[in-house]
Amino acid sequence: MRTKTFASLTLFLALTGALHAQAPQTRPAPTQPPPVQPPSVVPPFTPDFEIPKPDGAPALRPATPPVLTEGYVIGPEDNLSIIVTDEAVLTGKYRVDTDGTISMPYLSRVVLAGLSLAEAQVKVASLLKAGFLRNPQVRIEVDQFKARSVIVSGEVRTPGKLTLPGTTISLLEALAMAGSPTINASNEVIVIHPPKPGEVSPEPITINRRELELGRAGRDITLQDGDIVNVPVAKRFYISGFVKNPGSYVLDTGTTVSQAIILAGGLSERGTDRRIKVSREVSGRTVDVSVDLDDKLKPNDEIKIRSRFF
Repeated sequence: MRTKTFASLTLFLALTGALHAQAPQTRPAPTQPPPVQPPSVVPPFTPDFEIPKPDGAPALRPATPPVLTEGYVIGPEDNLSIIVTDEAVLTGKYRVDTDGTISMPYLSRVVLAGLSLAEAQVKVASLLKAGFLRNPQVRIEVDQFKARSVIVSGEVRTPGKLTLPGTTISLLEALAMAGSPTINASNEVIVIHPPKPGEVSPEPITINRRELELGRAGRDITLQDGDIVNVPVAKRFYISGFVKNPGSYVLDTGTTVSQAIILAGGLSERGTDRRIKVSREVSGRTVDVSVDLDDKLKPNDEIKIRSRFF
């Protein structure tokens, strides 16, 4: 009995070993680290709009144009700044009196009017060297210019005396400061330069205002202290009869009869450009003068446009 039991147990163990040997051995899979995700690429920020930036650093513009002192001639009522190196008593502000002199320590009265800044420096240095200082170093600058002005008269909005921001001003700037010409202003601007002592009075300069505003004329005209600018009342002509817009018009120099008809809107349906007459003052009398289309008009001419025959 024991022998059968032992044999059965031995058979069971043998079968179990065989089954264990045939079963595939499975090993746990090694733990893999999670894949590394590449960082997401963030697109660069693009603004909805861009504020334009000027090239380079912004330049500050002075409120008034700088005054050029090269070649400037000292005049009465100028305020000068005189610097004498290592001489505090002599260094200071000096006003040029109406007689053209300044009052300076050691030197009393010194005439500087009529001299350039360079000439004045040499003169003061020479006077100081003559009996006071061994080797004076002198520098003279204009601390404040005399109140210089020009007169703008005639058909401008604010006629009168204009104080110059410096020693000179352009003609166009002067007209702008005077408020610009009125609607009754002529297209001509007259500039008068007062003569200097001992000189003959120069001829007045006439400039076409439209050419001046377009930059085609008057660029070389610089106004100085005492100059006079006059904007006269516009000369006019009249046109009546068979034109679309009869009336009064500003007469520019060289305006022809043909141009006048164009200014008046052209001929009406019944108008003709033949047998045109102009009422003109001749020797104190108003007479009718026959004219051609290319003839130039004179102030106060009245063009009479006739009706054409059907």
